[in-house]
Amino acid sequence: QVQLVESGGGLVQAGGSLRLSCAASGRSFSNYHMAWFRQAAGKEREFVSIISWNGDNTYTVDSVKGRFTISRDNAKNTVYLQMNSLKTEDTAVYYCAARSVRSVGWYSLSVEGYRYWGQGTQVTVSS
Repeated sequence: QVQLVESGGGLVQAGGSLRLSCAASGRSFSNYHMAWFRQAAGKEREFVSIISWNGDNTYTVDSVKGRFTISRDNAKNTVYLQMNSLKTEDTAVYYCAARSVRSVGWYSLSVEGYRYWGQGTQVTVSS
């Protein structure tokens, strides 16, 4: 069992920055690739970015590439999402999720590819 707790969300003006954190507890953090998803009101949850268990590989969707950066600190059992140049369309609840290193393929764009989820943190970008 892995418990995930996100933090760092809030209200920010367009063009601003936020840094989300996701703290993990339970089973070994390095046994999981870690991802961020987001869900805007009335929309399906969508994949944002993922980082491999050792931090060597990342994948980020085009809509946020160049603005969002994922990173992790295995010593602190924490994954981060640095969000810069925020836009109003980035407004959503942001979730972190864990994917076992035993999964087929190191990343998945689908929510079904992740076993553990945090409770989410709200990010609101005002114009």
